[in-house]
Amino acid sequence: MKRMHLHVSVDNMQKSIHFYNQLFGAEPTVSKPDYAKWMLVDPLVNFAISQRGAKPGIDHIGIQVESEQELSEIKERLEQAELSMLTEEGTTCCYAKSDKHWVQDPSGIAWETYHTLESARTFNGQATSDAGVACCVPA
Repeated sequence: MKRMHLHVSVDNMQKSIHFYNQLFGAEPTVSKPDYAKWMLVDPLVNFAISQRGAKPGIDHIGIQVESEQELSEIKERLEQAELSMLTEEGTTCCYAKSDKHWVQDPSGIAWETYHTLESARTFNGQATSDAGVACCVPA
């Protein structure tokens, strides 16, 4: 099963968490001082927000998969489309360790396809207090 992933940069975590709690009718499944994530079933989406110095708005869009096989299938489609792709294996981002592939759509929006391997204690391998480091989207 695949799940849409949306990551939004926000300028006020507490107000944003309150807003999305009301919108989704649910509390975040992960809540950190600089990051929150809702793993929703209806709609089936992994929705995340962070306050880490990036301009507010859509940070990136993605597809979260449940298996290495599903990730390989998406990778093959991206390769067949001859898209420039960045592959990261065992990378730490957003308090999780994942294997992932990054591409950009024709408008320059970053798309992440990934398989989460385990949770992580840090946002991206650096101290969680380093709020000046934006999300893990490749430059």
